[in-house]
Amino acid sequence: MPNLVLEYSNSVDERVNVQGLLEDLHKVALDSGLFELASVKSRALRCHNWLVGEEGDSVDFIHINFDLLTGRSQNKTRIIKSADGGTTRTSEPRTQFDGECSRYGY
Repeated sequence: MPNLVLEYSNSVDERVNVQGLLEDLHKVALDSGLFELASVKSRALRCHNWLVGEEGDSVDFIHINFDLLTGRSQNKTRIIKSADGGTTRTSEPRTQFDGECSRYGY
C-alpha cells in the first residue's frame, strides 16, 4: 500500500498549485502499474511551523515522502529503486523519496 505525503510550508500556496502537483504525483503512482489502484493514497499537508537550517522559517520547502509497506517482489523493488534515484533503503520497512518539483513554480 503506497502512501504519498506532500508536506509544504504555508507560503508555498502563493506560488505553487499544490492541488495540481498532488494530482499529478498521484496519477504517476496510479499509472506506474506497480500498485493496486485502490491502495494508492496521496495527501498534502500544509505546515504552519517549521525550521530549515539556520534560516529558520524564512525558507520555504516542499518535501515529498513516498512510503511503501514491505512485501514487494524483487522486480517491483528494483523498478521503484531506479525511479527514486537509488535512495531506497532495503533495511528499512519502507521506501522514502524526497524530491523537488520545479514544474510547479518551485
